[in-house]
Amino acid sequence: MSDLQTLEAEITAAIEAAATEAALEDVRVATLGKKGSVSEKMKTLGKMSPEERKEMGPALNGLKTRVADAIAARKEVLKKEALEARLASETIDVTQPLRPAPAETGHIHPVSQVTEELCAIFADMGFSVAEGPDIETDELNFTALNFPEGHPAREMHDTFFFNEKENGERLLLRTHTSPVQIRTMRTQEPPLRIVIPGRTYRCDSDQTHTPMFHQMEGLVIDKTTHIGHLKGTLEEFLKAFFEVDNVELRFRPSFFPFTEPSMEVDVKCDRSGAEVKIGEGDDWMEILGCGMVHPNVLRNCGLDPDVYQGFAWGMGIDRLAMLKYGMADLRAFFDADVRWLKHYGFRPLDVPSLMAGLSR
Repeated sequence: MSDLQTLEAEITAAIEAAATEAALEDVRVATLGKKGSVSEKMKTLGKMSPEERKEMGPALNGLKTRVADAIAARKEVLKKEALEARLASETIDVTQPLRPAPAETGHIHPVSQVTEELCAIFADMGFSVAEGPDIETDELNFTALNFPEGHPAREMHDTFFFNEKENGERLLLRTHTSPVQIRTMRTQEPPLRIVIPGRTYRCDSDQTHTPMFHQMEGLVIDKTTHIGHLKGTLEEFLKAFFEVDNVELRFRPSFFPFTEPSMEVDVKCDRSGAEVKIGEGDDWMEILGCGMVHPNVLRNCGLDPDVYQGFAWGMGIDRLAMLKYGMADLRAFFDADVRWLKHYGFRPLDVPSLMAGLSR
């Protein structure tokens, strides 16, 4: 019996010394497990005489019960201590201000914001949004848009070309969103009224140019559209975008292969102070390019220019954002500086609309 008392004392000391539930589990396995010290003692009962078994059986069963009870009691203590330690480490000072919600800390990039503003304005005018791939064919990016082979205008675009294929074809990163005009005219019947926002690529980089930038083009095709509609559309757009009551436009002759006549559009503004103010003053600033869709472009899309006509325009979304929100350097748009985005960004839930306001 003295051996059992010694064993029980050792087991009790090990249970009390267990500082974690994992350590206590090790003690349980070492005592009550298949090969534990108490279990090994229980295996010896079969080799004892009836008299010995009558004495040792109750003693071993009692030891097993007391060890199991001690382990269970110690486990409850350790659970309580672990809970108290966790509560102490995770204490929250309720007097501290709340952490900002994700909707407060995240910001919409100005390019995304302005794109949404443009889409909201033109959607109110009855335009739908069209999209297309960034990687285009030479035929859709140039030829179908009335850029003849070898024409100098092809060089003006500083195009990023991919390696030539076995058949001689070379894909490219689109230099404008105009290929979507071709795709739309070839797949949909007029009348058409679409705007096309998207990324475009040209080999150019300075304070007001980046190799990747954003454009939005518009296209209207029907049987009765004329240049007066173009002028009215652009005036209404600029008034809504810059949130002014009146704008004065000046149309200057220009050249684009896909329009005839082609025009650059200037808007009257005031540059006398630190800000450019649209709709007032005596200065002029170029804002976009436009024109009537060239008959060759209509023919390339399977439309009869004697029946259909229309107009198109294009503008840089990045530059519109710079102009409206006072950003001095276009390159900062792509620096991924969180501080810059926090300053110029927009609240995620403030979706632009003409009724609620474009810029809030």
